Amino acid sequence: MVDRSADERTSEGLIETARADDRTVVLALARDAAPLAERNALAWMSPHEVPVPDEWAFLGRRPDGRAVLAAVYIDDEPPFPAPAGWGGLRTVGPDLDPAETSVFVEALSLGRWLRDSAFCPACGVRTDLRAGGWSRHCPSCAREHFPRTDPAVIVAVTHPEDRDLLLLGSNVLWEDDRFSCFAGFAEAGESLEEAVVRELFEEAGVALSDVRYHGSQAWPYPRSLMVGFLATAVDPVAARPDGEEIVEVRWFHRDEIGAALEGRGPVRLPGPASISRHLIESWYGGAA
Repeated sequence: MVDRSADERTSEGLIETARADDRTVVLALARDAAPLAERNALAWMSPHEVPVPDEWAFLGRRPDGRAVLAAVYIDDEPPFPAPAGWGGLRTVGPDLDPAETSVFVEALSLGRWLRDSAFCPACGVRTDLRAGGWSRHCPSCAREHFPRTDPAVIVAVTHPEDRDLLLLGSNVLWEDDRFSCFAGFAEAGESLEEAVVRELFEEAGVALSDVRYHGSQAWPYPRSLMVGFLATAVDPVAARPDGEEIVEVRWFHRDEIGAALEGRGPVRLPGPASISRHLIESWYGGAA
């Protein structure tokens, strides 16, 4: 794991000192992809091995004290070849060691902000990076800007009478056989629990009871903190798709979910790296 070492970010010359240290390790990012040493392992490099990036950022330190940097490239094309090519988080995340997935999410979340937020949204002047890449200072209006995280809720809905039934939905942008939990962003002035209730009624016509927190997951698409819940439908017969975002809703039996988790049957579930998958697995395993 990487300790973010947030207390170090204000240290003078932090990035320069880390770049000069041969023990420092670097994760390069080109758009949403990172270089791979193998299909299931990121390719870590020294600061001297990577081409000069558009931006540097300090991600923290490994347990042995080595600094961890992100080298962020604005261009979409990978700046150099990697032993096993380049892979995006959605594609390779499930195959990585959890510790590497965690630092990939951190680097990608920060890297996307560094790519997209170079100019002050208040006055339009190009900002200066500070705090090891974790803040931007506007030299014109003196405003300080920080990476933004938007809370989003995601919920697995259980049947009020039959514990072997789980409600899932299919998004209009997905293939016909793909189903997942229901999700959406929290609105201004809304609690997370209120967002869960609103989203389910909007997307599936279902009123909820017993809304309970399950866990959370940072997710850089676009800059979210996914907050997972489980809840119980009040009237299971009322379930219906909104016809705009959700085109189908279904109550799935535990046997169908088990087959889908094993890759059998006609239904496809979210990938192993997603909190939606974790919610479904938790319900299936009886832990939820």
